[in-house]
Amino acid sequence: MTLDEFLGIGTTVTLGSHRFEPEAIKAFAAKYDPQPFHMDEKKAENSVFGRLCASGWHTTATWMRYNLEQQALADGKWDGPGPKPEFGPSPGFKNLKWLKPVYAGETVTFTRTGLSHRPVASRPGWRLVTIRADAFDSTGDKVLEFESAVLLKAD
Repeated sequence: MTLDEFLGIGTTVTLGSHRFEPEAIKAFAAKYDPQPFHMDEKKAENSVFGRLCASGWHTTATWMRYNLEQQALADGKWDGPGPKPEFGPSPGFKNLKWLKPVYAGETVTFTRTGLSHRPVASRPGWRLVTIRADAFDSTGDKVLEFESAVLLKAD
């Protein structure tokens, strides 16, 4: 197995699907994004969205949960040369786009595509891995996209 294969460079992986229920939308919004269109059906009806919808941060956090679950499943699958690569912290993300609202009752499917990896000059033995995160509603429309990075110890 090569490092590219382990990281899925050039490959899109389906992470899973999640149904956004009204009570979960409201609970997340109460903690992290208390906008009326995330917390109250009646107020949401009179908003630009027209009905209750999930916070973009809720959609993004749900992508992360599914990504980490998939990563844990693949964790023991290294059979390449040398020690198994170990994921480290993420230095962040860029190009975040919430393209379409995720309404209460909708099911969203999350994917990850490995884009690249490169050595980190200031951290010998570490690589910076870049991935594209996407999410699609049940009609196939993209509702979320961003590029994420993670450090990987790969001697």
